[in-house]
Amino acid sequence: MKLSSTENLMYDRQLKLQNVGEKGQLKLKNSKVLVIGAGGLGCPALIYLTAAGVGTIGIMDFDLVEISNLQRQILFTTNDIGKPKAICASQLLKEKNSLIQINCYIEKLTVKNAIEIFKMYDIIIDGTDNFESRYLINDACVLSQKILIYGSVEKFEGHVSVFNYPLTDEKRSATYRCLFPKPPESLHINCSDVGVLGVLPGIVGSIQATEAIKIILNIGENLAEKLLMIDALSMQFSKLIIERNELGWKNFPQTVEQFEEMDYPAFCKLKNSLSNMNCISAEELFAMIFENQKFQLIDVRQPLEQPEFDFYKNLNIPIESILDRKNEIRSDIPVVFFCSSGERSSQALQRLKEHYQMENLFQLEGGVAEWIKMSTTIKL
Repeated sequence: MKLSSTENLMYDRQLKLQNVGEKGQLKLKNSKVLVIGAGGLGCPALIYLTAAGVGTIGIMDFDLVEISNLQRQILFTTNDIGKPKAICASQLLKEKNSLIQINCYIEKLTVKNAIEIFKMYDIIIDGTDNFESRYLINDACVLSQKILIYGSVEKFEGHVSVFNYPLTDEKRSATYRCLFPKPPESLHINCSDVGVLGVLPGIVGSIQATEAIKIILNIGENLAEKLLMIDALSMQFSKLIIERNELGWKNFPQTVEQFEEMDYPAFCKLKNSLSNMNCISAEELFAMIFENQKFQLIDVRQPLEQPEFDFYKNLNIPIESILDRKNEIRSDIPVVFFCSSGERSSQALQRLKEHYQMENLFQLEGGVAEWIKMSTTIKL
């Protein structure tokens, strides 16, 4: 197999590198990388993998573009607000490089689909922002023997590492469970709670793409068994050694069957808090509207986030202001919170219950994304 004349022109600067050349470029062309999460980390990783000529790229994200994403998620514009991230990202990347294959998965990663999807790829890049997903991705990579490139950001700090890398034919490097044998207690902390410097995910995501390219080309020294820590305020980069920790594997599923039975919300101690949050489905909300039931609908997204919920009058109280504006929240009728996918509405319920012990609160399960799916089958 040889590169086409178009490929030779497109990848000219890369082909001139001694460690790449045509042989290396063909390795990239024949490689397959799955990026989970087309957010702050996924966007820069995706655009550089696309530009580098990785032959097959998977994008997995079930979320919709929100206005608050634009500060750091560089693949999207205001025209994309309210649309599926995976589709929007795919369209832009195809314009960037039409010579590669891009697969979209507009679905949530679960124990039921992870192994089957991972089998189709060589490297998995984790661009998620919650511990439940990170443990699930890690375990699926171990069971399917896939290399995992991990990244995370918070405020002004970022982390990158390479997990489950084959050191020898029989030994693989440390994994996420070696770094975190047990889920940290502050599970709900992510950039939507504490913020993040917009350029930081760009740095971390670019490093994740760099690690993927190095591994595909088998050049340089990757971050296996090391944790790269980035402090954007001081612009210091430091590394910690991560040793394989067998104690971290105590609760690890040993087979695919065990993995598919694994309850990651319970493992991350999220199940009890989530089960008490009184989720209602899009169909149930529609029935409440249709039956003229009295309730208060509150949008906890930022103002002007799309798509609007214009089928029923609602109050906008961004998640950051939910406690300060408690006096605007009714206590005599049911209150239904919603956001884009359900994450921020669950946080709103949790905060109000913890501080004010309110018991009339509900959240729209799946958020606007789920409502849009339902509205395609029910005429409003």
